[in-house]
Amino acid sequence: MTEELGKEQIALLKKAFDTFDVEKKGSIGTVMVSTILNMLGIHVTEKMLAEIIAEVDEDGSGELEFQEFCILASRFMVEEDAEALQAELKEAFRLYDKEGNGYISTDVLKEIIKELDDKITPEELDGMIKEIDSDGSGTVDFDEFMEVMTGGDD
Repeated sequence: MTEELGKEQIALLKKAFDTFDVEKKGSIGTVMVSTILNMLGIHVTEKMLAEIIAEVDEDGSGELEFQEFCILASRFMVEEDAEALQAELKEAFRLYDKEGNGYISTDVLKEIIKELDDKITPEELDGMIKEIDSDGSGTVDFDEFMEVMTGGDD
């Protein structure tokens, strides 16, 4: 299960785990798990956490050994692979490109962005659109759309 985690992720988890394993007994109380996950920017409901802990804490000790902790964390940390994400975005783009001409209007893109981020101001939105539609054509092709949706960090 933990093979899905990268070396950096495992190192990060080990560091967090060791920080909370104050008695250096090789395990942490399940009550600490939520705190650690929050530190790592992973937010879960108490109910979700309880279900996963019940599954992962095989010996029911109320303590998680590092391996168990990794299995638990991997459920939240395994990122969708880039290809799956690209396929999803391509499908979303296709749905909005109703004429099938390979681009969507900047107005349609504005609607998509507003749906994804309801706190965005009209000014921020216009600024984003200006940046994306650098040639001022009023349209966005799939590559430009991908860059917006993935934050352009290829």
